[in-house]
Amino acid sequence: MTQESPSSPNNETPPAAPRGGVLHGLIKLMRLHQWSKGIFVLIGPFFALADGKLQSMPRPELALAIACTFVGFGLAASGCYIFNDLADVERDRAHPRKRKRPLASGQVPLGIAKVFGVVILLISLASVLGVPSELRIWVMGLLVLYIINVNLYSGGLKHIVIVDVLCLSSGFVIRVLGGCAAVGVTPSTWLLNATLFLSMFLAFGKRLGERRHLGGDEAAMAARDVQQHYSDQMLRMFVVVTGVATLLTYTSYVQSRHDDFVYTFATRQGSLSESFGFNLMWVTVAPATLALLRTITLLMRGRYDDPTELALRDNMVRLAGLIFVASTVIVLWIHQNQL
Repeated sequence: MTQESPSSPNNETPPAAPRGGVLHGLIKLMRLHQWSKGIFVLIGPFFALADGKLQSMPRPELALAIACTFVGFGLAASGCYIFNDLADVERDRAHPRKRKRPLASGQVPLGIAKVFGVVILLISLASVLGVPSELRIWVMGLLVLYIINVNLYSGGLKHIVIVDVLCLSSGFVIRVLGGCAAVGVTPSTWLLNATLFLSMFLAFGKRLGERRHLGGDEAAMAARDVQQHYSDQMLRMFVVVTGVATLLTYTSYVQSRHDDFVYTFATRQGSLSESFGFNLMWVTVAPATLALLRTITLLMRGRYDDPTELALRDNMVRLAGLIFVASTVIVLWIHQNQL
């Protein structure tokens, strides 16, 4: 293959830089759309509020703690993405889509990216100062653990089959723990299990989507070392297994909270125990199932190579997600008013 071929991982000359200056490139390096994963920071505090907890915590202090933790993890993720791109710059130049990234394309000089990455990580750690003093050390520790986990992934664990996905999934679990630590609540086992399985589903889905997206481009496949150890059949199985585990965990959670979320419509006259009611949280199962199955379908077709991008762009997934969030909020509001 000639040196000028864009699929060669050994190009000496990077692809032409996309339009936009260094500042625009630095903003792209931060991957701000990935901050959507920060929703995992909010889940613990949200359900704690719905269960009538955190009543003793002043609302301004609560909002500040959650916001600072959300921003802290978002900035930490951005900083880690920058250093990951620095480590992968040569590999990305062999990828049909990633070769257009700011570093791979030459839009942002490597030296500037390194300094910017360090500054972003320092600001992320400083953001924890908005968390109450007695909880600050735990949020700081989890934030540092998150950064270490991502750097271990970038430093070599991403090349080990299964371990790469478990490492990515740990980052989501740490986000959940960080959100709970920021407001001083204990996460339920249901929440941790659902987070683990969902994040594994997203990670395996990304592997499958990327593999389908690359198609027969052997050079680009070779540039992503771990892809050589996965197969389509293996990834399809992992995606389905973790997707089913996610749904089963969530539906089991809904069932386990049956008494909490049942809304009684009518009680039979003369009876205090016999009544007609309905577990309102069950209505959230349908949109969750639709979003997950739609994601699996599009990933297997190779339409997207990133489930996060898919969730933000596909209209059906966005609609299902909106219905899920709206119905969950309504059910929890009804539940809180019944306490």
